[in-house]
Amino acid sequence: MASIACTPPVPAPEDAAGLRDRGRGALLGLAVGDALGAPAENLRPSEIRARWGRITGYVADAPSGTDDTEYAIFSGLLLARHGPALTPGHVEAAWHELIADRAEGPFRGAGFSERGTLENLRRGLAAPVSAQHRHAWSDGLAMRAAPFGVFAAGRPAEAARLVAIDGSVSHEGEGIHGGQAVAAGVAAAMTGAPVPVVIASALAVIPEDSWTARSLRRAVAVAHRGERAVRSAVVIGGYPWTDLAPEAVALAFGAYAAADGDFAEAVLTAVNMGRDADTTAAVAGALAGATQGSAAIPAHWAEAIGPVRGRCLSCVAGRHVLDVADLLVPGPAGKSTPAVPTTQPAEQPPLTRGRVVERGARKRSPLVGADSESRP
Repeated sequence: MASIACTPPVPAPEDAAGLRDRGRGALLGLAVGDALGAPAENLRPSEIRARWGRITGYVADAPSGTDDTEYAIFSGLLLARHGPALTPGHVEAAWHELIADRAEGPFRGAGFSERGTLENLRRGLAAPVSAQHRHAWSDGLAMRAAPFGVFAAGRPAEAARLVAIDGSVSHEGEGIHGGQAVAAGVAAAMTGAPVPVVIASALAVIPEDSWTARSLRRAVAVAHRGERAVRSAVVIGGYPWTDLAPEAVALAFGAYAAADGDFAEAVLTAVNMGRDADTTAAVAGALAGATQGSAAIPAHWAEAIGPVRGRCLSCVAGRHVLDVADLLVPGPAGKSTPAVPTTQPAEQPPLTRGRVVERGARKRSPLVGADSESRP
């Protein structure tokens, strides 16, 4: 059994400006990977080739993120609000107030784990019992785990601890392990650690004999042979659902390793492997973005990422991943950056009930702003 106490040493975090750039690279990389991979989600490589040849950029007319980006923003804002004092109660309260208890019609655009969690919360079940549903092993925590690595830069064990708290409301077992591996990997990458150290940091925070760890080791062991080898080493043939955390996390780390941390190569490798391509590319993008910084993300890809529209979570409409990244990384003299601006996309109506985007309100939502004392 591995222990989070065995996390390998990583380089000391760099100056605030460098950390901020890596944090922006991580979350922008997540959103770019999500948008690049969305059209290929649930497809086989042969189907991708038949439609587009090899995907080398956006294939959608209006590329945008999916639930992966919106849930990462949701969790990032919650983490910015509470910092290392985050508790399962904070997470559960936010899910209730901002998702489960809102009368907004059918729940849109998320996976089975989120749907199962909301059903349990609406039935009055509390965390961790709310995570006991048929899809607690999904990659729904892994897709929102990167902000925890950004916040706990250079401290993979702390990133793993915090993301497990966030995941306690929606995941258990392999679902938690997948989120911890991603959060710890991003925390190591935030220091500029080499790819092998990033991978070792991810493996160190999860049980050695877990399905997630076994899959991750198989993926990175064959990464030098390319995406086909990675996919063959990890994918469960004939299994219809593509949101398995052990599979998606391993594919993402395999793509990251195959690219030796290069951003464009990592996300495109993940996209062209298909399966849960938006999540695998989002995770690979977060790892590579933290490794290389925001400048490594091609400008024409980055420029397509705007504030999210809340297609899945209306409570985060108008938020941009870059603003969330700035909340999670200390500013000059160790102070947090200002609260996230409330700018909405021009074509979107103003939010009238979303306390999340109201500044100066007397009653603060679980996601409003970030207290300066929330940093360790």
